[in-house]
Amino acid sequence: MGSAEQNLDETFKAPPECVPFDGFLFDMDGTIIDSTPAVIKHWTNIGEEIGVPGNVILETSHGRRSIDILKILAPEKANWEYVCEMEGRLPKLYADGAVEIPGARSLLESLMKENTPWAIVTSGTEPLVGGWLGILGLPRPQHLVTAESVLNGKPDPTCYVMGREKLGLQDPTKQVLVLEDSPAGIKSGKDAGCKVIGLVTSHTLEQVAAAEPDWIVKDLSSVRVVGYKDGVTTLQISDAHVPPARRT
Repeated sequence: MGSAEQNLDETFKAPPECVPFDGFLFDMDGTIIDSTPAVIKHWTNIGEEIGVPGNVILETSHGRRSIDILKILAPEKANWEYVCEMEGRLPKLYADGAVEIPGARSLLESLMKENTPWAIVTSGTEPLVGGWLGILGLPRPQHLVTAESVLNGKPDPTCYVMGREKLGLQDPTKQVLVLEDSPAGIKSGKDAGCKVIGLVTSHTLEQVAAAEPDWIVKDLSSVRVVGYKDGVTTLQISDAHVPPARRT
């Protein structure tokens, strides 16, 4: 391991912290799964289909809705019929191109066991989300907020506001946690009045930190359920990032 990687590891040393929440809103790609190899192959092939170099699409695609990308690069394809069909192909064609984010399955299964309110709030379409959850055998939430659900995607907070409403937790006194990997998603969650955990899975630590989440962790192996009482779920957040100014 290089010295830069060692120095980065040394910043993820915060002591365990237990925090109560009423509900949870998860981003999908980069938070529950990592489908980067599949996405690269997919957009490379779609680029050939729509006449746009795949690398041009990939430069700005993560965390953004496909329809928003197409509005810029291929307006004639920017409709929900095409987008849903196109994204629905991805898990079917590249099923071996996605893996779970460490800790995701155990965290979701713990929430399901306690009937904790949770939902997925994602820039992907419902065919994409359903496809990956089915292929990987991951828990499926009762509620989804997908690309088709909102007029504007992240960083607009509407998707997470809608997520809170679907959980019946729109009351600002309710503590809702958003789990996100992209700066746009972190901003969206914060602006929706939620606490946010930022994962360093798809962006640099600096990029995640600049979005100002409440905690930064490497992945979901640092997050686990440690208590449930009267509808409130307590999480333990371990090995979070400690900013240099707070280190002694």
